[in-house]
Amino acid sequence: MKSQQNQIMNTNKYAHPEALVNTDWIAQHLNDPKVRIIESNEDVSLYDTGHIPGTVHVDWHKDLNDQSIRDYLDPEQFAALASRIGITPETTLVFYGDKSNWWACYAVWVFALFGHKDLRILNGGRDKWIAEGRAVTKDKPKYLETKYPVPAGRDDHTIRAFFEDTLAHSKARKPLIDVRSPGEFKGEITHMPEYPQEGALRGGHVPAAKNVPWKTAAKDDGTFKPREELEKIYQENLGYKPDGDTIVYCRIGERASHTWFVLTKLLGFEKGSELRRILERVGQYGPCPGRERDSHSGLGSRPRQSERSQRSENSCDSKGVRCILSDSLFRDSRTLLTWLHREVKLW
Repeated sequence: MKSQQNQIMNTNKYAHPEALVNTDWIAQHLNDPKVRIIESNEDVSLYDTGHIPGTVHVDWHKDLNDQSIRDYLDPEQFAALASRIGITPETTLVFYGDKSNWWACYAVWVFALFGHKDLRILNGGRDKWIAEGRAVTKDKPKYLETKYPVPAGRDDHTIRAFFEDTLAHSKARKPLIDVRSPGEFKGEITHMPEYPQEGALRGGHVPAAKNVPWKTAAKDDGTFKPREELEKIYQENLGYKPDGDTIVYCRIGERASHTWFVLTKLLGFEKGSELRRILERVGQYGPCPGRERDSHSGLGSRPRQSERSQRSENSCDSKGVRCILSDSLFRDSRTLLTWLHREVKLW
């Protein structure tokens, strides 16, 4: 009873408290057939070193992205993944991972593209579970494969934003959040401070964007800050409102996904199109507007009309808050920033 009360106390002030669970809740549902716990880490090798019992692994690189074109899964590929991990559209999915759940939030966003309804995050993620001394195992569970129905399409218009959307957003000076580090935002560096081997082609930020590093929303233990603190960060300090049309971006998507989750699920930024992750990858984008998609073109635009029902470009779009989630895994380093610099003078 006490643990259940603690769960309520920890989440009842968020806009959607059901989207967040704590370690007690996980411990109580380890054997619940209606729940599937999913680990998704930046370091994909961590799962094999030990994970929450009964957990399945979703590799952000191999499982969530198309391996032949610069895009996310299509509906058929998603249905195959969902069937392989033994879930149905009614299954409650709880995601967790390393680094304050940034890639776990990325996975939640991708699953949301295909309309899976009950998506949750373990507050504090992998690190909190281990820090509390809770059980881990190297055993990999074997669930019966299901026949998850192929979604009618991929919702590229609700939680995903594209180049054209972002350009119009920037020119109109609408809410636009760059969640990268201050150095990346200022153009002093083109990579995360901890990852000098990675980076965008050009430095700088989208005009009109405001900088709020993604981890500002997390406490030292990886859990999310209380709603009052989050409101001060995103509403009082930025002047943004939950009923506004907001776009968030980073470089490859995981950081923007974290902020997308905060704004939509914890603060209720849900006007019509949810948080749109637009420049999810500042610097790596798909083909230039008007061009066919190929492995050599540089910037993302909307897919050809015939593809839109199944494949969109490399961004994310959601009522109220949208994110650009470009394919973070591919080699082509030509960037959205290059396009913006040429077309609208980035600085």
